[in-house]
Amino acid sequence: MTADRRWPRTLVIIGLVAMVLGVFDPMEGSILILAGSACAALGASLTHSRSAPMLLWSFALLLMGVGSMWVFSFFGGFSGASATSKWWMVTIVPYPVGWVIGLMGAVRRLREVESVSSA
Repeated sequence: MTADRRWPRTLVIIGLVAMVLGVFDPMEGSILILAGSACAALGASLTHSRSAPMLLWSFALLLMGVGSMWVFSFFGGFSGASATSKWWMVTIVPYPVGWVIGLMGAVRRLREVESVSSA
């Protein structure tokens, strides 16, 4: 494997590690998970991997879910004196769904066999 083909794989590994480490604190770790998902999607896209669309969808879902979580947190959350209906928590569902899809996509990308073309 040449050096120019190794760094996209390294991006996917860094992204996978970031997504796993970010889960220990779902609120503040969400930024780490989002960055890890972006790294994994970029690494897969650069190699034209078959798991690149999966990782791009994961990033989009994470962006929606994390954005929603941070917006509602800024406005006081869902419990206590907040007037926000608990049904709005449904908008955060893309966050865990995107995280699971991202983990599966990164592992799938790392398991792909690198095709080395002889020139």
